[in-house]
Amino acid sequence: MSGFTASRLEERLALLPAPRRRGSPQPLKSGEPPRGDHELNPELYDPDAPLRQAAVLVPIVLNAEEPSLLLTRRTAHLKHHSGQIAFPGGRIEPEDPDPEAAALRETEEEVGLPQQQIDLVGRLDTYVTRTGFNVFPVIGLLRPPYHLVLQESEVESAFEVPLSFLLDPASRQTDSRLYAGKTRFFYAYPYQGYYIWGATAGMINNLAEVLTGEE
Repeated sequence: MSGFTASRLEERLALLPAPRRRGSPQPLKSGEPPRGDHELNPELYDPDAPLRQAAVLVPIVLNAEEPSLLLTRRTAHLKHHSGQIAFPGGRIEPEDPDPEAAALRETEEEVGLPQQQIDLVGRLDTYVTRTGFNVFPVIGLLRPPYHLVLQESEVESAFEVPLSFLLDPASRQTDSRLYAGKTRFFYAYPYQGYYIWGATAGMINNLAEVLTGEE
């Protein structure tokens, strides 16, 4: 999808309820499972499983030529999700008043973006991961120029992906891997040597639905 401008982006995001007052773009129907890794693997979903609460920032960079999404690559030595592509974020701590505060705090810790430089505009659907997290994706707008200071113990690098690429249906793939003796399916967005997959790709898929109005 070409020609997705900043003005078009802001038109779509204006349809979202105000941040800190919403759970998802569309309320879940009674008995309907939340979004998560189980969307392509229904047998993974356990409604009674305990979940830890987490939040991530979905940073949209308002470049003059074309908006893009800011992503990070986790360092290779981490115990969990090493080398994977992710949004900045982490667990919601007791001192965090809400998911937005947690997402902003984690973003500042991981990539050095001052909280006052990010304009929060809403949330995507909450997302349940296979590893037992209930993630609140918080959308924030970032206006250039900006300067990153990466937390080297957790973040190897950061990069931008044009929104037009992510909104193009041809960019999304469905892939699979063998895990614990079973085939697991997931969404993926390969981009210039980066392999964006799993929960991050699932949340990008939700963002694409919000911005294009298509499911």
